[in-house]
Amino acid sequence: MYEPLLNRFIAYAKVNTRSNPHSSTIPSTPSQIDFALNLAEELKKIGLDEVEYNEDNGFVTATLPSNVDKDVPVIGFLAHIDTADYAAENIQPQVHRNYDGKDILLNEELAITMTVAEFPQLKNYVGQTVITTDGTTLLGADDKAGMASIVSAMEEYIKHPERPHGKIRVAFGPDEEIGTGALLFDVEHFDADFAYTLDSGIVGKFEYETFNAAQAEITFKGTSVHPGSAKDSMVNALLLAAQFATALPQEEVPEKTEGYEGFYMLSSQVGTIDEVKATYIIRDHDKRLFENRKRHFKELVDQFNSTFDQPRLSLKLYDQYYNMRDIIEKDMYSVDLALEAYRELGIEPDVKPFRGGTDGSIITYKGLPTPNIFTGSENLHGKYEFVTLEGMEKAADVVMKIIELTAAK
Repeated sequence: MYEPLLNRFIAYAKVNTRSNPHSSTIPSTPSQIDFALNLAEELKKIGLDEVEYNEDNGFVTATLPSNVDKDVPVIGFLAHIDTADYAAENIQPQVHRNYDGKDILLNEELAITMTVAEFPQLKNYVGQTVITTDGTTLLGADDKAGMASIVSAMEEYIKHPERPHGKIRVAFGPDEEIGTGALLFDVEHFDADFAYTLDSGIVGKFEYETFNAAQAEITFKGTSVHPGSAKDSMVNALLLAAQFATALPQEEVPEKTEGYEGFYMLSSQVGTIDEVKATYIIRDHDKRLFENRKRHFKELVDQFNSTFDQPRLSLKLYDQYYNMRDIIEKDMYSVDLALEAYRELGIEPDVKPFRGGTDGSIITYKGLPTPNIFTGSENLHGKYEFVTLEGMEKAADVVMKIIELTAAK
């Protein structure tokens, strides 16, 4: 199955499916729709049933019917179609077979090299097949690697009907990278008992707890006056935005936190003396601390506004997703099953809180517990992104082992 897995991943990766955070539609880009429609045809071709493309939410879903004569849980496996906000046109995956542990030349013409000095984890992949970019785009292993592993696992079951399995549902959706795709996912129609996203990193990673997440959009209103006569009349929105940023806890930022520590992050800012628009994200694993962070943010806005005769800051603050652990820990079956599959395959589970979110964060709160499995990829969202064929193989093996264990039990 593994050479087809490699070819499948490369075919997926070459297609630009970058999402657009400024779009008001889901899917946010036409390329995702085109990709989904082609994927649906592929799923039909390999023999899956009930293949559907849902025009209302952009998800492709399909079924591997049960071949056992007993009731077993229906399992779902999900991955996302879109790629992150980084160059994604003309992606040219580079395959390095039997990697020798040395620096990898990505682009000779542009003198772009992925060095072991900068990325020492490359030494972990000596002898493996490493797939990289050509140094000018991302690779899209997030989440084309997850997609390729799921589809290849389904194809393997279709080719070997003697392998017992219950009913399996798969889904591939848009706009995970901008946090909107899963909002429209139809859990009732998907009709699984529990599910997994394949959307994590290195082999062994497993997550069932994520951040609670909110986004804050602030507009700073200034008054632009010629600097020669600005005394007591100019209000510099640029300076006001800078003062606000420095008034937040300076140690509670992503670059200074880890593990369960939450943060505030200024993610974008544009403007002039007249007006600045800034976007912050607020993150914390603990729900109480998360609420405290949002409260502190609002209070800071009010504090700044109180220094003017009219409000200069306007705030739009909204939640994005919540920590899936709060739901999943009520019934740990999906977690225990996956970790059993890891161990039976000789994969040491690396279970840590995920410092981010997945589609599973939203889908779990829709009523379908959905922890997260590795894809075998590293350095995501940039030109140094890479994945190994062996990592994708192991992800496919985990999918099949979970199915096997469920059918056996």
